[in-house]
Amino acid sequence: MAGLRRVAHGLWWWVTSVMGDHDYARYAEHLRRAHPDAPVPSEREYWRARYADADAHPSTRCC
Repeated sequence: MAGLRRVAHGLWWWVTSVMGDHDYARYAEHLRRAHPDAPVPSEREYWRARYADADAHPSTRCC
């Protein structure tokens, strides 16, 4: 049973990583470490800027 739980947890981690669920937390941590004087945007501001950048600079993507 513990093995099944570990596999399910790993699969869940992979799916959420592929979907970008951890991106904001990783970005905020990067800003705090590498640029301590820079303001950390809210999660909403982060996603708005990310989508605006993706629309302004299209690259290879599935959709």
